[in-house]
Amino acid sequence: MSDEGRLRVVLCWHMHQPCYQDPVTREYRQPWTYLHAIKDYSDMAAHLETQPGARAVVNFAPVLLEQLRDYGDQIRRCLGTGEGISDPLLAALASPVLPEDPDHRLRLIRACLRANQTRLIDRFPAYRELAALARNVLSHPEGLRYVTDQFLADLLVWYHLAWMGETVRRSEPTVQALQDKAHLFTLADRHRLLGLIGKVIDGLLPRYRQLHESGRVELSMTPYAHPIMPLLLDIASAREALPEAPLPHNAPYPGGEERVRWHIREGRRVFGELLGCEPVGCWPSEGAISTRTLEILAEEGFRWAASGESVLMNSLSRAGLQKDCCREDMLFRPWRLASAPDLQCFFRDDGLSDLIGFTYSSWNAEDAVANFVHHLENIAGALEDPERHVVSVILDGENAWEYYPENGHRFLQRLYERLASHSRLELTTFSEVLSNDATDSRTLETVVAGSWVYGTLSTWIGSPDKNRGWEMLIDAKQVFDRVREA
Repeated sequence: MSDEGRLRVVLCWHMHQPCYQDPVTREYRQPWTYLHAIKDYSDMAAHLETQPGARAVVNFAPVLLEQLRDYGDQIRRCLGTGEGISDPLLAALASPVLPEDPDHRLRLIRACLRANQTRLIDRFPAYRELAALARNVLSHPEGLRYVTDQFLADLLVWYHLAWMGETVRRSEPTVQALQDKAHLFTLADRHRLLGLIGKVIDGLLPRYRQLHESGRVELSMTPYAHPIMPLLLDIASAREALPEAPLPHNAPYPGGEERVRWHIREGRRVFGELLGCEPVGCWPSEGAISTRTLEILAEEGFRWAASGESVLMNSLSRAGLQKDCCREDMLFRPWRLASAPDLQCFFRDDGLSDLIGFTYSSWNAEDAVANFVHHLENIAGALEDPERHVVSVILDGENAWEYYPENGHRFLQRLYERLASHSRLELTTFSEVLSNDATDSRTLETVVAGSWVYGTLSTWIGSPDKNRGWEMLIDAKQVFDRVREA
């Protein structure tokens, strides 16, 4: 099929979790990294593996990559030598002795209810019944004395079964056997489940590396620990989009550029070590960019970055360009800075991205995909030269799917099928777009600092509590710098 006249479409999935480990004890305070690993990161890889025409950009936060490696290592050691696991929920699943302390048992019960009621709990009758009993115990703690170890074991197993990715559920006999058993799970059952969790986590990074090497996926990164780079570089950049925004009294953050470059370089080191490739693209944390942020990304060797639609519109308005051109012609192309011509920036179609993230979960999958494709067809029809444009659909690759039936299995399957076979649309990656001479990019003198959230930096600064947080952080950094220099 000829590519002539086809509108390029990039699906960019951002995978991120903060570091949940306590800096002193190294205990995981939240289980979301490994739960999203077995549910979402595994499913997203599987859909790309099974549809030959699928293409996507998958963006990883390096602190997430490190945690995935750590979970895999800990589970392997636990099953091999009996060494403990530093995640309380996984440790309980693995332990032959469940906690006796009442407060500990209540925490465990509460933790095993943190799942979408409609999609993850009600779907499984046995889990639904256990969850109803568990909620009753939480409402009437005096009933805790009637809670048996077997009840806790069954609740733990079902919690992890419910969080299992749909592609894992359909392909792994262990999951099917445990679901059929439904109750009275033994320690051996729990260890079988733990072994499967470890297998899924251990396989994730090699699978994404293989997808990258096969050309189906472009792997990109976010700086190491998810810093909001424009604010580290210049806290006053918050006023570019919100001129009246209050700022911390002791700004700026000392040594901000040094820290930004450290996060970029450390992120690249971890990325290369764990995924075996050098990223050329960057989704800055929360899509937060500024003129200086893009200049530094270019200096550090990146070829592309991306941000939100509102950032582009604010920048065009500041340059006096927005009123002269239609939205489609402005949004669906890469842009470069005059001061950083080697880096091109793509901007997210907020409407299309948010349809997947927040709307289609309640739709029939076929109808949702048809609606999405129809929007893209309308865009292609509105452009005189669609082959010179690109639609950027950028969103969280992990949190949306628990609101979809069966973790979005049918929706994602049909989405890739329809887009891969469409005569007027071409699934591609950002790097492939840049390698195409037909791509029509334009130049901006400056970018108005902002993020994908409202096109501003107000999520992180500008209110009394947020500013106080920055003041404390700046004070701590100043003390640290004095001690280091002494």
